[in-house]
Amino acid sequence: MRIDVLTLFPEAFGGPLDVSIIQRARDDGLLDLRLHQVREFATDRHRSVDDYPFGGGQGMVMRVDVLDRALASVRAEAPEPGLVVFLSPQGERLTDALVRELAREPRLILVCGRYEGVDERFVEHRVDREVSIGDYILTGGELPAMVLIDAVTRHVPGALGDEASPEEESFAEGLLEHPQYTRPAEYNGWTVPDVLLSGHHAKIEKWKREQRLARTRERRPDLLPPEAGS
Repeated sequence: MRIDVLTLFPEAFGGPLDVSIIQRARDDGLLDLRLHQVREFATDRHRSVDDYPFGGGQGMVMRVDVLDRALASVRAEAPEPGLVVFLSPQGERLTDALVRELAREPRLILVCGRYEGVDERFVEHRVDREVSIGDYILTGGELPAMVLIDAVTRHVPGALGDEASPEEESFAEGLLEHPQYTRPAEYNGWTVPDVLLSGHHAKIEKWKREQRLARTRERRPDLLPPEAGS
């Protein structure tokens, strides 16, 4: 999978995407991550990427012409045009279902806004999906882009090593994950549920399912499928 990121701050991505599963996926050629400095596509001597909003208002707006040149150049680097995703608090909420949908794309192009946002003409004519990670405002789209990259990469075949892992985590099947335990089996008087030590796989799977339902009912009842009841 290839992910291109259009940003004014490519240096912000160093660190979070250079460790653990993401770095391994990059090293193994499963994730081709490329960062592009939008300012390189400005044409004036000041390399301006923003301007005052028409109609007045606070802050500055990223220019449609600069963004469009950046997108056209990046798109031309590979055969697949790529799905253009603009990280915006006005977008659809990033959910497990959306993550899985995006992970099936061969190429994503993520656009990180700054300042008061981007010229709406770019959104209308060039953006395929607007995505939000929550109902709050950040200083830019870089952190949301990193969240999306991390979440999507986990569903790239081979990225986790264990192909079953994503299906056992929270939000798989719309349910939260069951409690997890490891050694020692007893610590400070705190014990592990007997069923997990029984070796009886059918009973263990039944327990896990019951725990997932109970935890979801308690913590996120909005996620429960209709057949699960209340």
